[in-house]
Amino acid sequence: MGVMVSHHLLAIIFGILGNAISFLVFLAPVPTFYRIYKNKSTESFQSLPYQVSLFSCMLWLYYALTKQDALLLITINSFGCVVETIYIAMFFTYATREKKISAMKLFFTMNVAFFSLILMVTHFAVKSPSLQVSVIGWICVAISVSVFAAPLMIVARVIKTKSVEFMPFTLSFFLTISAVMWFAYGLFLHDICIAIPNVVGFILGLVQMLLYGVYRNSGEKLDIEKKVNSSSEQQQLKTIVVITPLGVSEVHPVDVTVMEPVIPLSYIVHHEEKPSTGAGHGHVETAPS
Repeated sequence: MGVMVSHHLLAIIFGILGNAISFLVFLAPVPTFYRIYKNKSTESFQSLPYQVSLFSCMLWLYYALTKQDALLLITINSFGCVVETIYIAMFFTYATREKKISAMKLFFTMNVAFFSLILMVTHFAVKSPSLQVSVIGWICVAISVSVFAAPLMIVARVIKTKSVEFMPFTLSFFLTISAVMWFAYGLFLHDICIAIPNVVGFILGLVQMLLYGVYRNSGEKLDIEKKVNSSSEQQQLKTIVVITPLGVSEVHPVDVTVMEPVIPLSYIVHHEEKPSTGAGHGHVETAPS
């Protein structure tokens, strides 16, 4: 009995820590949406990361409510649903007509139709409460693990370019800590569906930090800048990967168009550029460290 009480207490402690870190993670895009509000334009930002994050929060919230003994999952994913809905609403408000139509199609396909399908199948087709929890949980695991393709692309990019320009160490470190918190929460709660995605997140975080240590002093930045300067107009992609609660990664891509006069890549990556009066400018989202 003492061991069970101890495990329950540890689950609460790690769940609270996970909530605290994930709360900050959900607020990471605030500078982006302040920029959107200020400029009254979504610029080159896309709604996909926020819609995927909302879908993930809805799934985990449904799982937590069905499971009935995961209050700390309910709190953070309820907050996530509210925040991501605000982000998406702002995107709809300031997006161009084409982007707005595309985003609305995605929203109704994924967050309305697909989620409703999961809801109906698991609620009406699966009669046993315990089986229902298992089915929803493994759906959450499948979605969470599949989204890790995005940060794996960043790892591949770092290895290919031998540059960590697109993979901030501080962000990788804290998101790895977040994965540890949620893994421990799932472990002490004896919930494999919570633990598994965060094992993947933890391993991926360690790989990112290891690569940072290997390539942080690399001299390949100069070669990348030469490749950028080799053409008068070239499109680069800066991607910030944010691992949200339970190992679901959120990707914030920003298209950076480089035109004459050419702006050095190192400047583009390390600074959020103000609108320039030159022929070209870059739009970069930075995540708070």
